[in-house]
Amino acid sequence: MASRAALEALEVLEASLAELGAVLRGTGEGFDPLREQADRSLDGLAGVARLEARTAALKVHLAAGYAEAAKAVASRATVPSGAMAQEASMVAEVAGVLTIGARAAGVLLNESQVLANVLPLTLAGLQDGSLSWAHAKAMVEETATLDRAGAAALEAHFLGPDAPNPARGCAGPGELVPHRFRHKARIWRERHHPESLEKRHARSVAERRVEHRPDLDGMAWFHAYLPADTASAMWNRTTALARGLQGPDESRTLPQLCADIFAAAVLSNGQDGRNGQTVQDPGGTVAEVRTPHAEVLVTVPVFSLMGLTDEPAMLDGHGPIPASMARKLVADGAGSFYRVLVDPRDGAPLEIGRTSYRVTKAIRRWLRLRDGKCPFPGCSNSSLDNEADHLLAWHHGGTTGISNLGQPCRKHHRLRHTSGWTPTPATKHEPPGWISPSGRRYKSEHQDWEPPQWPDQLRRELHRKRKRRQLSQRKRNVHRPLSLTNRAPYGYPDLCYKGLSPGEEGLLRVLHGTGN
Repeated sequence: MASRAALEALEVLEASLAELGAVLRGTGEGFDPLREQADRSLDGLAGVARLEARTAALKVHLAAGYAEAAKAVASRATVPSGAMAQEASMVAEVAGVLTIGARAAGVLLNESQVLANVLPLTLAGLQDGSLSWAHAKAMVEETATLDRAGAAALEAHFLGPDAPNPARGCAGPGELVPHRFRHKARIWRERHHPESLEKRHARSVAERRVEHRPDLDGMAWFHAYLPADTASAMWNRTTALARGLQGPDESRTLPQLCADIFAAAVLSNGQDGRNGQTVQDPGGTVAEVRTPHAEVLVTVPVFSLMGLTDEPAMLDGHGPIPASMARKLVADGAGSFYRVLVDPRDGAPLEIGRTSYRVTKAIRRWLRLRDGKCPFPGCSNSSLDNEADHLLAWHHGGTTGISNLGQPCRKHHRLRHTSGWTPTPATKHEPPGWISPSGRRYKSEHQDWEPPQWPDQLRRELHRKRKRRQLSQRKRNVHRPLSLTNRAPYGYPDLCYKGLSPGEEGLLRVLHGTGN
């Protein structure tokens, strides 16, 4: 007993000495109380965010538990009511307890039941604070039109510890702001949806429309629901025209110029010219706007471009588009769209066109392909509006190689040079991360490449050829003594084919137009 008391007293003494040391270090030379307050405040905010996530998980458990119990009670009622009446009663009860509207209560009940019964990994992330409620809502909404197997596959791709093809681009969904996580989840959903994107697109095209919605202060919204290639072309042309109008004598901002150009194009009788477009601006004067050239990257799997598969392509700034749309863009030679092929083995970029020989253009295109958007955490500014920037300045010995370049948007490019935010080194395939003025490190989101789909006939043919090649190699080595260079690490013959496979040789002939 005495020895235990002595040990406890020693532990208390050591803790007291540690606290005293911290105080002495804090009051010594170089201690900055404002910096300490700032760091503690940031740590406190991070702790509150984790607490909010755990509170949201508790609310999910309670709401789902109430729904399950209420349904069981209703099933034992002597006067049974219809399913719709039971649902309305539950929604009204939750709305009254939380003092929220019936619509919000219904959404909460539905999301809670989905998380509790269909998305266990998402609920676990919410419970341990690694995911926020916004991340959980995004997962629920992106899996809403999938069956249980599809929902489980999407969830496992981002959250499963043993996923066969885990998500790349960030250590975890919780490190992405919710709208960026939603974007990546939507891309994966479009690629792996049980119904092909071609069929879903054909059905959705019939629903194209424009909508008008009044807003405050004498303003209104004008929306258009269009095919992705059409909407992307309209957006890029409007932005390019606005860039052409900017100058020292132009007081309007870029968003204001885009809005004015859009309104003028719809309401006026402006005529397209070879080098520009006649635009009627709000002042009543007609300005001849020279249209800058704007390129949009369309990333197309090789076999999809050849028509052997219907795997979706990727439209820069949008996401997956039907293979037929991508083939049409390439075949029509649309001037603002630039074709990018990807390797059928791992989904990595294979080549970026063959019409330009200037290194600067090739590097800029590779930057756009590598980053996809501004690499600053949470920024969604598409690559079309971003600027190439040396991570290590040229006058400090930096090179103009892809590993020393980033493409931040103008806002974050300016932030980098006017504040303590500094980029971390980049690589050929990963954009730079960022270090904040407080010393915290933030990883940058990057592309989540996936191996493209191979045509079934070609896959079977390659499998047969590989079997025949291995059998032939095995026969040749039956009576041949094994040299040290022909042995695998564990003493067995290495029968792997060291050159290009037949499929790879054929692919190179297709891509480069060689006859041999």
